[in-house]
Amino acid sequence: MSPDGSGRPVVAGVDGSESSMEAVRWAAPEAGRRGVPLRLVNAFGWTITEHIGDLGLGAEHRAVLLDAARREVATAAATARRTAPDVTIDEQVLTGYPIPVLAAESATAGLVVLGDRGLGGFAGLLVGSVAVALAARAACPVVVVRGDDGRRRRLEGPVVVGIDDYSVSEGAVAFAYAAADARRVPLVAVHVWHDLMVDPTMSPMLDWPAIEADERLQLAERLAGWGEKYPDVAVQRLVIRDRPARALVAESNRAQLVVVGSRGRGAAAGTVLGSVSQALLHHAACPVAVVRPEIGEGV
Repeated sequence: MSPDGSGRPVVAGVDGSESSMEAVRWAAPEAGRRGVPLRLVNAFGWTITEHIGDLGLGAEHRAVLLDAARREVATAAATARRTAPDVTIDEQVLTGYPIPVLAAESATAGLVVLGDRGLGGFAGLLVGSVAVALAARAACPVVVVRGDDGRRRRLEGPVVVGIDDYSVSEGAVAFAYAAADARRVPLVAVHVWHDLMVDPTMSPMLDWPAIEADERLQLAERLAGWGEKYPDVAVQRLVIRDRPARALVAESNRAQLVVVGSRGRGAAAGTVLGSVSQALLHHAACPVAVVRPEIGEGV
């Protein structure tokens, strides 16, 4: 059974790119740890087979592309079997475009895993639009597999979780503890605060040690009770005076996974990512899990 007892599958998006193959290599052992199937999904976007002046060639072209999509999924399945031989694999080519198809898949999944860029992406540039959009609207946690090949396969690093306010962090904390426990590695809980709103002329008069002590108390409150639930997870608590995105990107250099909560702002809440999540998806040195607050403990 999976950590939350649901038995829901791990879903990996497949598009034939090397980035999606890295996602499959990450997702297969994750499914094994959870004791659930791995569902490999290719979203095939060509839905119209005829149009004026087609002369019948459209259907033939569609069939060629559909066959290529099936081969991509079969190749991904072979890679997954080599990575995690005991995992049950479900191969799917579904009609539709990646974001709505994978968003629909997330409703019955325990986790969706994506590469950081699809076909046509360029190494070192920004994360793909599918990954960003899905992380903002999925009904389950989303992992975007980032980092160079050596970092992606590194297993000894800790799980790092960013601790923000309660509503954003609780689901991320649940996910991070479960991930660290399943991997038998330490958890690094990072609470970042900064003084950007303080008037520089007032800064010398503030009691910075007292402020930091209060921030440490907030971190302790966020973690209260989790140690009893996961007694085997060693936890390192970090309170850092910095910009949150910069601090967590720096921590990603020693981690095997960074976990963050996310919420949109204003009318777009639930459809866009916060700035910290965006920064990590673009710049982290390891895979990033985004857990939206309404998902709760979907681990």
